[in-house]
Formats: sequence, C-alpha cells, structure tokens
Amino acid sequence: MRRLAAALCNIFGVLILLAVIGMSLILTVPKLFGYEMYNVVSGSMEPEIPVGSLIVVGPAQPEDVAEGEIIAFQSGDSVVTHRVVQNKKLEGEIITKGDANEKEDVNPVPYQGLIGRVEKHFPYMGQYMLIFTTNIGKIYMICFAACGAMLNILAGRIRSRRDDDDIFIAGT
Repeated sequence: MRRLAAALCNIFGVLILLAVIGMSLILTVPKLFGYEMYNVVSGSMEPEIPVGSLIVVGPAQPEDVAEGEIIAFQSGDSVVTHRVVQNKKLEGEIITKGDANEKEDVNPVPYQGLIGRVEKHFPYMGQYMLIFTTNIGKIYMICFAACGAMLNILAGRIRSRRDDDDIFIAGT
C-alpha cells in the first residue's frame, strides 16, 4: 500500500511540475525570439480570431505589410488586431478593418504604431495567458509548483519509511 502511495505522489508531483514548467515556457520562450503575445478581448476579428484567443505577433517592417494580412497595432492605450485593407507607403500609414466590422477603421495606423504581424492564434488560450500573467496568477503558479515539489518530497519520505520498516522487521 505504501509503495502505491509513494508512486502516486511521485507521479502527480512530476505532472504538476511539468505543467508549471510547460506553461512558463509557453509564455516566455516566444518573447526570447522577438514575438509578443496578446489576449483578444473583442469580437472585431470573428470568426477568424475568436474572443479569448491568444495571438502571437511577430516583428514586421511597416513597408512590408501586405493587403489581407492581420496586424497588431497600438491605438491609444490598447493593442488592436485588424486586417490590412491598404498600405499607404507614401503617407506612412496603414488602413485596417476588423473582419466583423462593416466599415474600415476611422483612424489609419501610423507606421510607428505597428507592433507586428499576427503569425498564429490559439482559441481560448488567451484566457489562460491572462490568468498566468497577473500577479495573482503568478502566485498560483508558485503555489502549484510548491505542491508538486511537496508531493515528490512526500513520496521520498514514504519510501524511506518503508525501508526503515523493512530494516526493523529484518532485525527482529
């Protein structure tokens, strides 16, 4: 029975630690290669990019952005993701439109406002990113990792206790 308990503690501890490491890598490795990630909070790009999606934005030169591509750009305090309708190279601005919107955006995107080109999107993953990048989410991740480590320590203690019992039984 103790052998099973030790094995289960060890397995769950390792799975928890792998989950924490995996989520941390998913949220940090792309940034090392110059990519940014954002959570989609509006339906302006539906059905192509649903609300709650995680978008991965790669660097792009404004002059190279083509009609039909999806870009992310700074608009006031917000990051907006819309499709390029026209790239006005002489004026140094990009005309955009959300797929779900009837009309083009009122304000063109100045070249300096371009963040980059949307390379990939993952439905529903933006909500998870949002949870894990807040302060409370980071605390949860630390607690989750601590639980995984404690399960592995517990497994070691159960095994050592079993070994002590075996020595005691053999000595009598």
